[in-house]
Amino acid sequence: MNKIFRGVDGLMLFLYLLIALFGIANIYSVDSSSGTKQFIWLLISLTVGTSTFLVRPKFFENFAGLFYLFGLCLLTGVLLFGSYVNGAKAWYRIGGFSLQPVELAKISTALMLANYVDSPNFNIKNNQSLGIAFLIIFIPIVLILLQPDVGSILVFTAYFIALYREGMTGWLFIIGFYFAILFLTSIWVPSWIVILILTLLLFLLLFLLRKKIKWNQHFNILFIIVFVLISSVISLSSPFIFEHLPKHQKERILVLYEGEKKYRDTAGYNLLYSKTAIGSGGFWGKGYKQGSVTAGKFVPEQQTDYIFCTVGEEWGFVGCTLLIGLYTCLIARIYYLAETQKSAFSRVMGYSLASILFMHFLINIGMVIGLFPTVGIPLPFFSYGGSSLLGFSLFIFIFLRLNYSDKNSLI
Repeated sequence: MNKIFRGVDGLMLFLYLLIALFGIANIYSVDSSSGTKQFIWLLISLTVGTSTFLVRPKFFENFAGLFYLFGLCLLTGVLLFGSYVNGAKAWYRIGGFSLQPVELAKISTALMLANYVDSPNFNIKNNQSLGIAFLIIFIPIVLILLQPDVGSILVFTAYFIALYREGMTGWLFIIGFYFAILFLTSIWVPSWIVILILTLLLFLLLFLLRKKIKWNQHFNILFIIVFVLISSVISLSSPFIFEHLPKHQKERILVLYEGEKKYRDTAGYNLLYSKTAIGSGGFWGKGYKQGSVTAGKFVPEQQTDYIFCTVGEEWGFVGCTLLIGLYTCLIARIYYLAETQKSAFSRVMGYSLASILFMHFLINIGMVIGLFPTVGIPLPFFSYGGSSLLGFSLFIFIFLRLNYSDKNSLI
């Protein structure tokens, strides 16, 4: 057994365990029963994760397609047989056991994407290859959209970071981010004002670049017209789409513009008390199990998506900084190891894992402090949830196994 684990990356494993144990301590502070269950789930996760070291890496490559189909079947099945939780039909309920299939779908999608990128026929500069890679990502996104689980859809965009590492143009990120900002802005600002500003900015840009643009080679006037038209359609349709969202989703977005106090009895309630808890912790925090907001159960389901406010109240600025530092080190370590991999399969798996962790980390903490709308995004290894902990742990151990094999390969 010692020989098997001799080549395992100790720093990555240590950071993972430290975050998970710190999470259990905070969950236990909110609810002792949930803390005990989470510890049991950690033991199960470690057992399942350890077993991956008995599997040859080629197994993950050879059966990537089968895993992907299994993940899609789970996502399809939950639409038929799943249970509603917080407005999304995203959970299987079997007796007292609950499973969120999207956690396993994250791994299966990463395996399929890595397997395709590693295939001899893949060329990131070829539109057909890029289209197939996009299709691998978008099929589960469509199934998740039908639940609907907006938070998980945002997380699945992390796979594009892996494709960017493999050579995909960065303009797709810029355009995607631009359209997202345009959609959110048009909810609050009248569409005609948004379109007018965009048109003026575009003409200003063309004027400034008039001497550098080679119209016959690098700049197509048709592209400009289509881009403005698409922007206008998004801006005009944004208020219409917003008005047809469920009430609780509309209020979650409006909280960003109007503040949580106006919606303190509905969508802004969690955020209001979350900010109160974090702010009351000060620099050093109130002490373990000494948080008044936590003890008073003011934040519903605080042990899950809003667990970070417990850290802020009980451990203060120091505790929050420590936790953010641990996540930063873990994600950076995975990116570093991914970059050192010899095979594209292992590299894409590493980039997918690190990017998904980054998206979860960014959105969850941004949500808790009011920078993002409230969505169902747990803090990896930290929030209470068996399927989340098991899924992320399995992902971690698969990459640890791939990295171990890569470092011991003679090729």
